Amino acid sequence: MHLIGEIDPARPLLVLAVAEEAVHLDQGLPVLLTGMGKVNASASLAAVLAGGPQPASVVNLGTAGALRPGLEGTHEITEVIQHDLDTEVLLTLTGETFGAPLTLDRAGAGPLVLATGDLFVAEESARQRLAARAHLVDMEGYAVASAALAAGVPVRLIKHVSDEAGEGAARTWRESVEGCAKALALWARDNL
Repeated sequence: MHLIGEIDPARPLLVLAVAEEAVHLDQGLPVLLTGMGKVNASASLAAVLAGGPQPASVVNLGTAGALRPGLEGTHEITEVIQHDLDTEVLLTLTGETFGAPLTLDRAGAGPLVLATGDLFVAEESARQRLAARAHLVDMEGYAVASAALAAGVPVRLIKHVSDEAGEGAARTWRESVEGCAKALALWARDNL
């Protein structure tokens, strides 16, 4: 976890997984680098939100894999799910729902579902399975949204497509992260 800048109650906090995604951001807003994965994202953001002044909002910027053909560019998420938590089995076992889908306020056309999990999706079978439930896949979105909402802080998830979440995704992410970082910085400049 690395917090760059100071949190201002009148301004958003930008939350990203890794420095490669944040390299082109304007230095005017505070940036929290959480590390990859749900545990790193939720623990880092929860610690920051509990430790001092709260920001006006949390904006999670990051890369995501496209689960369906034709998805490219930058997208704001409407709903986020956990793809590696079997909420139906847990409901059957305990009678309680854990990890229910989170619905987010978002401007723009149509629903866009993000599947979050600690698996970097680089196999075609996993991509096809997830495509039935979501449009994009990442490793931090659900955790960031959950931590922010639990703290009563509004949250937005903004994802730029870096790869097609199948065979070759890891290579494609490494090759595209620089361009993704530029696109995310442009989105932040124009929308925050």
